[in-house]
Amino acid sequence: MSADGTRHILVVANETVVSHALVDLIQQKDADGPVRVTVLSPVTQPRQGYVVYYDTRRAAARRRLDRTLDRLRGGGIPATGVVIEANPVSALRDAINQLEPDEVIVSTHPQKQSGWLRRNLVDQMRDVAEPLPFEHLVVDLDAEAGGPANVLVVANQTVLGEPLLRKIRERAAQGPASFLIISPQGDSDGSYEEAERRLLRAVTTLRSEALDVHGQISHPDPYSAVMQTLEDERVNEIIVSTFRGARSGWLRRDLLGRLRADTKLPIDHIEVDMPAEVTAR
Repeated sequence: MSADGTRHILVVANETVVSHALVDLIQQKDADGPVRVTVLSPVTQPRQGYVVYYDTRRAAARRRLDRTLDRLRGGGIPATGVVIEANPVSALRDAINQLEPDEVIVSTHPQKQSGWLRRNLVDQMRDVAEPLPFEHLVVDLDAEAGGPANVLVVANQTVLGEPLLRKIRERAAQGPASFLIISPQGDSDGSYEEAERRLLRAVTTLRSEALDVHGQISHPDPYSAVMQTLEDERVNEIIVSTFRGARSGWLRRDLLGRLRADTKLPIDHIEVDMPAEVTAR
């Protein structure tokens, strides 16, 4: 606590940093006595997958963080924040040592949607923060009015197909959404460099239209890639893009049926007739 009685609150949150519930909690604490706030938004690499386009993930995290900082400052609460490429436990440990806060708030999704909870990171952060007061805020963004949906897009050779790009644009026009495109890359799908080039081109195209999109090359098996992503990310909807009919090995292996049965999420299927490199401009 500073000499003037202001308490320093350290907040650790990524997607839920933008929630009304988190801002309301900080404002309630400020009503009990002046506070200043430092917000850490860790952007971690998924445990599976070969490459993550960190610039897009960081940019999305920075936009969320800036909206929250603006709301806190607009309410008269001094607030700063930073996006960090680090494990949240390590980020919290370093911040406590450097900033010496008076209390800690960690914000997550509910258990079913939170990778931090599934990996027991909140309990680890509570241990790191001891003996500081520690509060864990559970936020259901789906229940908050206007909360963005997380849409998982699964596509490899068809990732540049115009039907898929059109579907992503249409979904973005329906309401706030963040898109993660994963491209399962197997030995039979061409070179890794080609897959990475296709994916980066798709991400760049959509981001140039102000869509919130990022992507990664993922596990070669599309079913495994999706299930591993669900361990690390909050996902509300899935879009799967394949070649049409018998051309698609994914359809021959009943990928859609398996995902519908095991994820229990809404799934849209987009079929592309021509190779994506031909159909996409």
